Amino acid sequence: MPRRPGLSARLKLTLSYAGFLFVAGTLLLAVMWVFVLRWLPAHDPASLQKRFGPVIVVGRNRSELLRGFAPAAATALAFLLVFGLLGGWILAGRMLAPLSQITAAARMAGNGSLSHRIRMKDRRDEFRELADAFDTMLEQLESHVAEQQRFAANASHELRTPLAISQTLLDVARTDPTQDKDELFARLRAVNTRAIGLTEALLLLSRSDRGTFTRESVDLSLLAEEAAETLLPLAEQRGITLDVTGGAARTSGSAELLLRMVTNLVQNAIVHNLPADGTVTVHTEEHGDTSLLRVANTGPRLPPELVPTLTEPFQRASERVHTDEHPGAGLGLAIVHSVVRAHDGTLDLAPRPAGGLLATVRLPAARPVRNTP
Repeated sequence: MPRRPGLSARLKLTLSYAGFLFVAGTLLLAVMWVFVLRWLPAHDPASLQKRFGPVIVVGRNRSELLRGFAPAAATALAFLLVFGLLGGWILAGRMLAPLSQITAAARMAGNGSLSHRIRMKDRRDEFRELADAFDTMLEQLESHVAEQQRFAANASHELRTPLAISQTLLDVARTDPTQDKDELFARLRAVNTRAIGLTEALLLLSRSDRGTFTRESVDLSLLAEEAAETLLPLAEQRGITLDVTGGAARTSGSAELLLRMVTNLVQNAIVHNLPADGTVTVHTEEHGDTSLLRVANTGPRLPPELVPTLTEPFQRASERVHTDEHPGAGLGLAIVHSVVRAHDGTLDLAPRPAGGLLATVRLPAARPVRNTP
């Protein structure tokens, strides 16, 4: 909404300083006046001079004292007012100088320049803390915008790939009437399925990032058993032993998103495993105010510097074993990380010494509600 321009902060501070100085000077002169009037009737000038020294010289009555005191008081008040305005203007300008730097940085950020930093060098005070907080906010915004730009570019590339494959298959079928239609339909169906899966993963990732979901009590152990039951055929097909251990681990959140989180972790552990005779262990427990979910698998050894990149969207570790049956879109662990973050939890990934990965999810525990009689 448009608003009428008002007084600047510097002018307000100047008027405040000058007003305070003027009021203080007025009160001081008033106290002096009352003090002099108190002593004037009771003492003659000679006794006052003897008592307070030769500096104090007063008339023999109040009218003479008023004629001498009033002009001097008015001159003193005028001097205090002018001195307060000039001094207040200078002091206010010096005090508000850091605020001008913050305002300039905010305007640059509003124009799209997020790389600028204030980096105030003054001693730590309220303005320094505000500038540091603003720099931190700009750094986070710049990182977030860069991440979103990379995500959009990668998503466009990933979505363009199946579309380009479909276009190529259709062009070949149109120019080659002898091509097997069943094979064409099967390949088109596979490409379309991959595109649909990628689109659903992108929508789920966007939903979990927004955090717009209804919270309810969820037991991670039940979700682990459901995910293991769903993925058991895949594990048996690959010759991998899948075990679920532990006890109840209750938390509060979206059952659908948390189930996808567990499913992605278990599927990731199955797909990126040994070619044969591998294992996947899913463990749940409550530890104090935290509900834990651990998913550990066997597999090739992972370089420590590779592990932190696994939660980035569209990041695939070439060293990890996978087949064309489950190539993935590079969003599995990114979705897990987003769901965990939306539920105020943490995700820790650590390479196992013998090979494979250990994924640990920590979520705030939710105690069951007991009905009181």
